[in-house]
Amino acid sequence: MRRFLPDTFTMLLVAAVLLASVLPITGEAQVWMALATKLAIALLFFLHGARLSRDVVIAGLLHWRLHGVILFVSFVIFPLLGLAIGLLLPASLPPALYTGILFLCVLPSTVQSSIAFTSMAGGNVPAAICAASASNILGMFLTPLLVGLLLSASGDGGYSMTALKQILLQLLAPFILGQILQPWIGDWVRARKKLLSPVDRGSILMVVYLAFSSAVVEGLWRTLSFRDLGIVVVVDIVLLATVLTITMFGSRLLGFSRQDEITITFCGSKKSLASGVPMAGAIFAGQSVGAIVLPLMLFHQIQLMVCALIAQRYARYA
Repeated sequence: MRRFLPDTFTMLLVAAVLLASVLPITGEAQVWMALATKLAIALLFFLHGARLSRDVVIAGLLHWRLHGVILFVSFVIFPLLGLAIGLLLPASLPPALYTGILFLCVLPSTVQSSIAFTSMAGGNVPAAICAASASNILGMFLTPLLVGLLLSASGDGGYSMTALKQILLQLLAPFILGQILQPWIGDWVRARKKLLSPVDRGSILMVVYLAFSSAVVEGLWRTLSFRDLGIVVVVDIVLLATVLTITMFGSRLLGFSRQDEITITFCGSKKSLASGVPMAGAIFAGQSVGAIVLPLMLFHQIQLMVCALIAQRYARYA
């Protein structure tokens, strides 16, 4: 039964939401919290850049056909499914939640969990490292562009150059700095993974608490119902099941090996909470960010539980 229970990080996310609901941060404390959160997110992406080995990047890039499929699923198939959901469920969700579903569909893949599940299932781990990392790097450019296109298509807004600049400054610039310094500090950072992992989770928890504090002050829980949350959970499950089916059987039809099929399945079906939460703060500044990231938070837990089962199944048949 352990595989069906929420992991520790998910429980911490729930705790952050509950704390924001009971004790939302406001006033001058919110200003200082926002500054600390931006610094923590910059440190997070600096460490991502410092951890990524150049040799792994070069080796993975040689498998361009596999990466093309993963990027196509992440940034084409997923967004099309997001638009389809809007056509199938007109006016069934509050605008902020549907915006959150569209935002979820244009995010890059996860890094840590994609690699972990690929390794557990016996897939192509070097390709998974490169594919997930490339997805996140490209996502810094593609996600805000696709958000603008999808919101324009659904009549909710357009593209913001300000959001792109904030993402490039807060996420891409620290990542590039980490890559520049990687030859000198990369081994040190990788050797202290357990020591530095709290930065990953801590920065996300700070963003979630800050976003939900603002949303609660604006009346988030007065406008959302259990019905709305139930619809989001069902949409997330259907979305994940559809993409898993496409990646799994599509990779077989395209003639990929079993190892590459595993890599495509896990890297193509995931969406990054670590990248998504700070991006939401930059793209949707001034809006109800708490409600917008809610579908992503639910999708995060669902994808972990489902992909753990699939990885174990792959491992048994290996």
